[in-house]
Amino acid sequence: MVKNIKAEVKNLTFSYDKAAPRPVLNSVSLPVFENSVTALIGPSGCGKSTLLRCFNRMHDLYGAVKYEGKIILQPSGFDILSNEVDPLEVRMKVGMVFQKPNPFPKSIYENVAYGLRIRGIKKKSYIDDKVEDSLKKAGLWREVNDRLKASASALSGGQQQRLCIARALATEPELLLLDEPTSALDPISTAHIEELVGELKKAVTILMVTHNLHQAGRASDFTAFMYLGDLIEFGESSQVFTNPKEEKTENYITGRFG
Repeated sequence: MVKNIKAEVKNLTFSYDKAAPRPVLNSVSLPVFENSVTALIGPSGCGKSTLLRCFNRMHDLYGAVKYEGKIILQPSGFDILSNEVDPLEVRMKVGMVFQKPNPFPKSIYENVAYGLRIRGIKKKSYIDDKVEDSLKKAGLWREVNDRLKASASALSGGQQQRLCIARALATEPELLLLDEPTSALDPISTAHIEELVGELKKAVTILMVTHNLHQAGRASDFTAFMYLGDLIEFGESSQVFTNPKEEKTENYITGRFG
């Protein structure tokens, strides 16, 4: 089945400092297909998390950075990296879940409602509905529906990560970024998150960084292998993991380096 492109990276070069002698990303081009999970893999320091964070302008929070190239959201043609675009607007369109669960020091309800309140939404019935819907999508509603006013910190690690996913979903993002979402979780919670990702892609396009090659193979439809800031290979995960086209990809997947 032919899939539409939801986002497209076009010749992206990125540096943390405008005077840096060497960019972190080197002219990367990558399609992100709609209603699919795309995994970014590669050894530490290869640029995969850097690329992921370009999608929601997270680097802008750290000071002077330099983008060359584009990241286009389709079908609107919205250029995430345009100087004329407010990064806050980007983050409403592109949700993100981090490696370590980071619920706000608020109630379960207020964690999910946070993004809606930032948007200026005040109608309680609407917020109530969105909180319930987002918690259901994150597979958490049945576990917490009778204690929505309880502190989010009382949840287990796996529940906290699903709460962070619900929080990201509440603003109806066009793209969901997952930065090693299970690396801090136990195997049972990891399995829950992977199963959840498979369900979520029906409603939202997902871009995921993972060090776990087995997870990339299980949970993703497409895989991009990165090395030293370069995109070495991109393709359907089944092809990349069983019949890689590039020698560097094969060496990494077979454990010869990385």
